[in-house]
Amino acid sequence: MTAKLTHPTRRALLKSAAGAALATPFLSIRAAAETVNLSMLAWYGHAEPDIVGEFEEQHNVKFTPKYYTGGDNMLGLIAQSPPGTYDVILSDAEYVQQLNAAGYIEELDSNDYAFDDFFPEFQQFPGHWKDGKLYSVITRFGFLGISYNADVLSESDAASYNIFSDSRLTGKLGHFDWHLPNLGQISLLNGNSDPFDLSDEAWQQVQDSTMALRGQVGGFFDYGGTFSSLKNGQMTAFAGIGDWITGVLEKNGANVRTAIPEEGGLQWTESFSIGKGSRNQEMARKWIQYITSPEGQAKSADMAAYPALIPNKKGWVVLNEANPAEAKRQNMVLGQHNAMDLIREDRIKYRQLPVQQSLEDWNDFWSDYKGA
Repeated sequence: MTAKLTHPTRRALLKSAAGAALATPFLSIRAAAETVNLSMLAWYGHAEPDIVGEFEEQHNVKFTPKYYTGGDNMLGLIAQSPPGTYDVILSDAEYVQQLNAAGYIEELDSNDYAFDDFFPEFQQFPGHWKDGKLYSVITRFGFLGISYNADVLSESDAASYNIFSDSRLTGKLGHFDWHLPNLGQISLLNGNSDPFDLSDEAWQQVQDSTMALRGQVGGFFDYGGTFSSLKNGQMTAFAGIGDWITGVLEKNGANVRTAIPEEGGLQWTESFSIGKGSRNQEMARKWIQYITSPEGQAKSADMAAYPALIPNKKGWVVLNEANPAEAKRQNMVLGQHNAMDLIREDRIKYRQLPVQQSLEDWNDFWSDYKGA
């Protein structure tokens, strides 16, 4: 018996065509939605998958990072690049005013950012605003004190910067190779309540006190060198760093710590701006909103490259829920004495640019010290 040939009915054809028509726009939209390339100038780690992965997936974005070490290096990279090269710029707080004065960053709308969620100390952070206008949004911060190998030194040993002169550190004292944090710490040791606003006499005393340590110093290191030399015991203690280095080592089992000595510590502060002439300003704005949201803040606090304290109080709540051990390790537990109390007790001073000397004065002395 011959099999009966069947043909699709008009109704079936119309139904099939309708389905294809409905699918086609979505296919076209997906094909047309090209990935946004968002360029970022930052310290290492800020454009790595643990921080940007979720945002990239949500917004069809791909970050292209350019990493730097130190504010002077950052300024040099921007100066050598045409406007629009960097969509988002992460900078240390003390450099925001220079970025603004040079016309490197865009004015921001403060209404775009949830400053009400921030601790009051960070809602109008010094230097991020000018004439009531916002130019940068604080994202994270940390404290610089005495970082040390706890197999050799005790917490009481690290209670004063005077430990830098101890015979146990001869040839074992390391410097993170950047003048601002190191000289700021020696300034605190000398009793300067504002460690970066120094008279000529006080500045000379800082130079003399620093130079007296030269025989103790085993080396001057970049990020990688600081990390490895503290890990392998080449250096017993470090000036100019904090938990942003020792926290990574500690979480990986190294017996190292950072203490805030009796003379006080320094605060480093990072913030995001939108680069002048960025062609992706809307997406750059969304990125800053994301990384300063409670969820973004919790990620930032536990960043794989280097941990940090965060200014968003709701971010503390999220971090305590998601990773209570890290919240406790960094002293970010609400309802008890915590990192914010160190600021409120005036034990922490903001790291700044020199007030009465030029940046070149400090940099020139640092070069002389290294060469001595």
